[in-house]
Amino acid sequence: MKRICLFPGTFDPVTLGHVDIINRALPLFDKLYIGIGRNVNKQPMFSEEQRLNWLNEIYADNDKVEVLAYDGLTVECCKNVGANFILRGIRYVNDFEYEKAIADMNRSIAENIETIFLTCLPQYTSVASTLVRDVLKNGGDVSKFLPEEVRNTIQ
Repeated sequence: MKRICLFPGTFDPVTLGHVDIINRALPLFDKLYIGIGRNVNKQPMFSEEQRLNWLNEIYADNDKVEVLAYDGLTVECCKNVGANFILRGIRYVNDFEYEKAIADMNRSIAENIETIFLTCLPQYTSVASTLVRDVLKNGGDVSKFLPEEVRNTIQ
């Protein structure tokens, strides 16, 4: 059985924290889908097209990675792409509590899909897309939190 994983998120914008989790997960899976979830309750700063482009550019040379956007439940997206794992990054203990509740719900809906948690490296614990957006909105420099592909686009 192939180990196929979905890493869901909004990636608004893609940060070095996201890239850290993805890069460290790649050896664990045969295929890794990065899924941009469409959430009607969130108004993204960057277009879906821009976020897809960033991720496609960052992983252009890696045939194990495929980027997509999806509506609805994450477990349904997993079923659509044949993923049997969901990848989530954890920065702090409160992230784990929140993510565990989601993982438990997902498991109750689709018991064959397992959630895998990776903790981020210490230098990325404070890197959150929400904080990066706030700094950007207020004219601050976010270059040290973003991959080159993202920095080149927003500066």
